[in-house]
Amino acid sequence: MNLHAIRAIYLFEMHRTWRTIMQSIISPVISTSLYFVVFGSAIGGRIPEINGVSYGAFIVPGLVMLSLLTQSISNASFGIYFPKFTGTIYELLSAPVSYFEIVVAYVGAAASKSIILGVIILATAALFVPMRIEHPFVMVLFLVLTAVTFSLFGFIIGIWADGFEKLQLVPLMIVTPLTFLGGSFYSIDMLPPFWRTVTLFNPVVYLISGFRWSFYSVSDVHIGTSLGMTAVFLVVCILIVRWMFKTGYRLKS
Repeated sequence: MNLHAIRAIYLFEMHRTWRTIMQSIISPVISTSLYFVVFGSAIGGRIPEINGVSYGAFIVPGLVMLSLLTQSISNASFGIYFPKFTGTIYELLSAPVSYFEIVVAYVGAAASKSIILGVIILATAALFVPMRIEHPFVMVLFLVLTAVTFSLFGFIIGIWADGFEKLQLVPLMIVTPLTFLGGSFYSIDMLPPFWRTVTLFNPVVYLISGFRWSFYSVSDVHIGTSLGMTAVFLVVCILIVRWMFKTGYRLKS
């Protein structure tokens, strides 16, 4: 494994974050803080506890997941699409760097940026609502697994996209709605039986439910099921990325 190549690509992507810190870090934190102010403070005081947890604290895992998912996809998709757009992808593909090393570097950088953002949002949330983390190891596990999985998903989108507008298509039209409808602001047990069953087909439900369990030991879905679904999505993304590199799908277009 060419560790020098991985390190070079990784550091280049991380440096790009600090050059665009307003867009990469500050803007998502401000947007999430507004959710805490509106839902946690203004509305949360008028909503009873959910499963023994105050509403303001209940929505923290969902809001962290919302930012983690969208930022992981955005970071990874732009990271690999920009070399395609500028033409430097040819230099990367002709260099003595394996496809595996390219994926590790880009996905690792995107996941690192998302995890840093998630930690900052958690620290920000502690300023607005009282919260606790009962299972810190599981919380870190979900944080890392989700960041890596959706960074891989964003990497796939970056290769698939043939224009900047397509980079935002999936996050805005699919991922964000699924996150809002996946129990970010409510428990799916509050839904009528029919809609509760329909919601279980939303993969984001398992991410949010498992992540929330790590905080308060309450969840809509069993923690084992949540981890299993996350692992399945991770494997699917790995297989798709492998197929893309093996076939050369849109890597040079």
